[in-house]
Amino acid sequence: SSRLCARAAWPRFCLSSSVSKGCAPQRLGLPMAAMAFDSASTAYMLVCTALVQLMTPGLAFFYAGLVSDMSVLTMMMQSFVSMGVASIVWYIVGFSLCFGESGGIMGSPATYVAMRNVNVNESLPFSDGIPGLLFVAYQGMFAVITPALMTGAFADRFRFKPYLLFIVLWLIAVYAPWCHWIWGGGFLAEWGVWDFAGGIVVHVTAGFSALASLVIVGRRSDAQDLPHNVPYVALGTALLWFGWFGFNGGSALATGSTAVAAAVNSEIAGSVALFLWLIIDWIRNGRPGLVGLCVGAIAGLATVTPCAGFIQPWAAFILGIVACVVCYACCELRKMLKFDDALDVWGVHGMGGFFGSVLLGVLADPTDCAGDSPPMYCVNPGTVTRSGEQLGKQVVATCFCAAYSFVVTVVLLKAMDLVIPINPAGGAHLDLEEHGEAAYNHTPVKGYVPDPEAIAPKGNGVAESTI
Repeated sequence: SSRLCARAAWPRFCLSSSVSKGCAPQRLGLPMAAMAFDSASTAYMLVCTALVQLMTPGLAFFYAGLVSDMSVLTMMMQSFVSMGVASIVWYIVGFSLCFGESGGIMGSPATYVAMRNVNVNESLPFSDGIPGLLFVAYQGMFAVITPALMTGAFADRFRFKPYLLFIVLWLIAVYAPWCHWIWGGGFLAEWGVWDFAGGIVVHVTAGFSALASLVIVGRRSDAQDLPHNVPYVALGTALLWFGWFGFNGGSALATGSTAVAAAVNSEIAGSVALFLWLIIDWIRNGRPGLVGLCVGAIAGLATVTPCAGFIQPWAAFILGIVACVVCYACCELRKMLKFDDALDVWGVHGMGGFFGSVLLGVLADPTDCAGDSPPMYCVNPGTVTRSGEQLGKQVVATCFCAAYSFVVTVVLLKAMDLVIPINPAGGAHLDLEEHGEAAYNHTPVKGYVPDPEAIAPKGNGVAESTI
């Protein structure tokens, strides 16, 4: 066990199996302060933390471009405000719930409450080689973006005040348990479930919670799938893809071969899904579309996330194909069933993360990589290997996560709606109603309006045209 913990290339093994494998420094008889930091890994993780932070503004642009020009600011606000609310929750109690001493359902709130027992000069049991506070900051970026992912599903149907409350409740009731169970040494980690960078913890929880939200918020009265600003979509995709190198590559928690594999596999899967989605759109619509290309890239990146640091490049190529076919089919199924998942959060993130998590049991390295003398080709030796048993564990955990996320989110939103109304009043210009601001005063379609009140909804709830 001590030899495994000393390998910087295998930090996720120590992260997800610290209790059972004895990877914590205390179990090795080493005080935290005696563990020297790896300066290269520390610098690398600082950069990765910034990259993952950048993903949330990228998500804001991606979603804002896909909605109408009268709810642009609402979509961006829902992403940006998560950077504040989720971070506050994370540093006060969220990190402790995820990575504190296990209390069964989640970690003990007292272990690291308000950053107690965390500082820059000592490692934590899950982060040998880098400062404990850096590990807290990096993991906090995941907590920030995960609730923001859901906003694309209930676009135009969620008031800002209840959304703030929803972030707090959802992080505690859904995100924290799953983060603890898989990454914090919980029972699923003990059982042998693996998730390299958040296929289950991030994408399945957010995707199926997004689907559940539709039960409460209902359908839009004028549901449209037409983006108002395609360059925003492209910009958001670029920022997300750039940040994903920190999201997946940084989940190795150190420099080394595993980080390289995770980054390259992410690039391969995203590229393959991007191109195949473009081809499908081209065949079906007669023209290649930029929006479809961007959505395809996100689907590929989401699908490879749980596998990125555990698979060979050829497997990433396969996952890119799977991501395109499965996510495209789910998006079309959603339309057929008339689910008003406005920006296909369930089809892209939920189902992409679902299939990626399941296929880890099939596409991981063979059992030769689990031995004491693994072959040189192994991506992450001593961790997960492909087998029928592993496939079964991944299927059970992923299905459990999907069901748990759906049910708990429905309960949360139903209870909230009894206390504070979730749906907006129904006016056409959501940005003005919720925030008193408009994204555009004039566009090629709308005439210039010097006073935003001139386009505010009138008594009938419909904004007056200025043309």
